[in-house]
Parts: sequence; structure tokens; C-alpha cells
Amino acid sequence: MSWAIRLIRALSLLSVVAAQETLWTRDVSTVDAYVATQGPASKDGLLANIGPNGAKASGAHSGVVIASPSTSDPNYLYTWIRDSSLVYKLLVDQYAQGDSSLQAGIDEWVSSQGRLQQVSNPSGTVSTGGLGEPKFNINETAFTDPWGRPQRDGPGLRAISMITYADYISAHGSSNVKDTIWPFVKLDLDYVSTYWSQPTFDLWEEVNGDSFWTTAMQHRTLRQGAAFATAMGDSQSAKTYTDEAANALCFLQTYWSSDQSFALANMNTGLNRSGLDVNTILTSIHSFDPNASCEAATFQPCSDKALANHFAVVNSFRGDLYGINSGVAPGRGVAIGRYKEDVYYNDFLTINAKYTPSNGSLSEQFDKQTGNPDSAADLTWSYASALTAFDRRSGKVPASWGAAGLTPPSGPCKPSGNTVAVNFEVTAETTWGENIYITGNLGQLANWNADGAIALNAASYPIWKVTLNLPPSTKFEFKYIRKGNGAVVWESDPDNQGTTPASGEATFTDSWR
Repeated sequence: MSWAIRLIRALSLLSVVAAQETLWTRDVSTVDAYVATQGPASKDGLLANIGPNGAKASGAHSGVVIASPSTSDPNYLYTWIRDSSLVYKLLVDQYAQGDSSLQAGIDEWVSSQGRLQQVSNPSGTVSTGGLGEPKFNINETAFTDPWGRPQRDGPGLRAISMITYADYISAHGSSNVKDTIWPFVKLDLDYVSTYWSQPTFDLWEEVNGDSFWTTAMQHRTLRQGAAFATAMGDSQSAKTYTDEAANALCFLQTYWSSDQSFALANMNTGLNRSGLDVNTILTSIHSFDPNASCEAATFQPCSDKALANHFAVVNSFRGDLYGINSGVAPGRGVAIGRYKEDVYYNDFLTINAKYTPSNGSLSEQFDKQTGNPDSAADLTWSYASALTAFDRRSGKVPASWGAAGLTPPSGPCKPSGNTVAVNFEVTAETTWGENIYITGNLGQLANWNADGAIALNAASYPIWKVTLNLPPSTKFEFKYIRKGNGAVVWESDPDNQGTTPASGEATFTDSWR
């Protein structure tokens, strides 16, 4: 499912509303008036999409957030871990700011997420990578159709929301957080500390590789997780999370292009894109820490790097790329999509109250030529983004997550140390000049890239061997290929499948087919 408008709404409203510019052409003369009418409409629209009692969430189990009630063109009647976690981060913040009516729903969401963690799915089980599954059916069963998986930002975002809630209720008298929330959070923290350095599909669900957004959210998760683990009395886990947070922060800096003065949205993907992408601005928005001032290491919104990146991304959408940007003066805000090369529905735009219907409903998309609402109606995260922007404009800020004063480690970044040795052995007879290689759906297996496939050793011919270090407790797929004499030949279908052990080593023995 695309995140273009769901998250771009946050960018649009945070940049446009916060500037208090009168850009609306509806019957609203001031931004204050727009906020006054759209705020309640957004809150109602959001709550209507949460099961079991939401007006538009029929069939959704308790605490399940539907992405949209739309069931065709597109069908978004599913629950995404990313969506629901960010929606509930907003609701947790509003609860902490005084809306006590939200607590029962937050508790229901926490319980629902605990149940979803245990649902086996195409990404694996709770102990073999299944926490990276991006979406589920709204009755809390697995979605099994093909999809861009895994998406490794979900577990971290869920942990951030749960930790924020647990910290607040603990500070206000709750004594059972260790029994009711910590077990769920620890599963996600252990997943993030194990897999943060592994390839992932990005938040647009299109690109598999390294994602600036995901790395930043994983770093934040590990920082908050270390403090929470300490509060829960688990010093060993706290040390692990702290160590991996330092590694993640170090790696986060490598996305910055000093020559071009913007953050690369993705790396190691094999795609030919500029790297300019609104998800880098969204990263700064969701990395915001009110105690971190304008520090650049975590790309705080007012840092020199975040501002330079914002300038580059917004300028990439100026000109005639989008019809509704025609005639916009230099220096004024423009409508933006996900990235300038985007062709998904060919009409992703940032929200502008100019195109909000009079009833306050917020869809997923707005046509880039006309501004008419399009695609999934009543998108939950659209409502959450509007409410987040309105809260910031009114001076309401989230709690600090520990970003102040952080500095990346000196020297080369250290990769995650969580790997196990996996031996691959395949019996294959070859002709002169041919060699056997392996590739698969993990970064260590070259992400199905034949050009980057790993060569096996023929010292025990006709048995070819190689030992690779892979993440533990991970379900994966792979194939052998033979290269030589100008040809590349893949094994026949189906793909080989395996699961790495939690520790120790494993051996996979195969014959060429």
C-alpha cells in the first residue's frame, strides 16, 4: 500500500499550516478557521476506522486500525503495522496531553498488536522474522498474497508507540507495565536489534534495499528501547540495544550526500533514481525531539541538513511536473508527491486545504492536474497527519526520546553482530568455464541479483560449497545459478527455502535441478 498522501499530508500541513499561510480557496478565510473545522472532522474520521465499534470499521477486530474502508480501486481494507503504529503514536500523545477518553482504545490496540505478533505469516513466525510482515487482514489473520516484504520499520514504530504509552502511565501510577506491555515491546526490540542492518522494503513498499526512513526509525526505537529495558530491569538487553543504536546512528550518516546536499532516500537498490524523496522529510518530522534543538546527527527538522534536504526535495517538484503547481511563485510552497520519478497512479500530491472537501473527508490522493480527491477515501493516516500538524501548530509537542546530544561513533560503522554461519552445498556437474553461484532474498544473498551472486567453491567437485553469515531465526529463499561462456542459467522453480537457526550454524545440502 502506498504511503504517498498519508505521510505527505503530515509534510504539507506541518510546513504550510505552521507557516500560517492563507492558501485555501474553500470558504475558509484563515488557517485558524480551517484547523477549527478540520480538527474535529479528522478526529471523527480517524476513530471511525478503528475496530470493533468504528462506524467505518465493520468486521475489524478490537483495536485493529483499518487503513481505509475502500474495498476496490484500491482495496485498502487491511491493517498495516506501520499505519496503526503511527496512528496510535498520535493518540498516545493526545492521551498524554489530556484526552483521557482515548485510554481504553489504546489498551485495545496494545492487545491487538500482541495477538498479531503471534500470527504466522509469509515473512515467518514470531521467532523467525514474521514481525517484519507489513499487513494483515482486519480479522487478525495473515495476508498471504504476494507483497513487498519484509518491511522492517513496523516493529520499531510499534515499539515506539507502546514505550511512549508505557512511560506515561508508569509515571502516573501504573505498576503493571512490565507484565502488560514489556513482553510485546521486547519482541519488537529484539527484532530491530537483530535485523536493522538487513535489506527492507521502504515505506512506499516498492524498493528493497537500505531505507533512510527505516534506519532512522530503527535507531530511535533502539534508543527508546534501551531506556525502557533499563526501567524494566533488563540491563543485558539495554546494553544490546544501546550498542546497536550506536551502529545504526553511524550508518544513518552514510545516507547524506555532501555533494548534493540532500539525504538519499534509499541505497543499495540497483535503481536509477535521483534519491530525492519526500520520505526523507518525513524522517525528520518523525525523528523530532523537542530537547534536541537543531542537531544534525538525527536530522532534527531545524538542522542544517534537514533544511537543505527539504529545500532540495521541494524544488524537485517545481515547474510543470504537476499542473496545480503552475504559476506558483519561487519561494512559495508547492504540491509534492513521493519522488519526481513516481508513476504510481500518476497523481500523488501533498495535501493542501485548497483541495479538502467541505465535509472534511481526507482521501489518499489528489489528482496532480485538478486537485480532485482520488483513490482510497477516508484514509486513517491522512486524518492522523492532519491532527499531528494541528497539535504542533498549537504548541503541543511529544515527549523527548533521547536524541539530544547524540553523536555518531568515530571510525567505520560496525555492522550488526547478530549472525549465524550457514553452509550451502550443492551437487552440480559443470562444463569447462562454468561456475556455480547462489543468490536469494537477503542482502547477504545479493537480493536476487545475478550480477552480485556469491560464488561457491569447487574444491570438492562436483559438490560446490560456500559458508555465509546470515541473520539468525530468519526465513529466506534462494537459488543456485550457473555462469559461464557468456550465459547465466538459473535453477528451475520453485525457490529453495530455509530458516536460519537462532544460534550456532546450519547446513543446506541440495542437488542442481
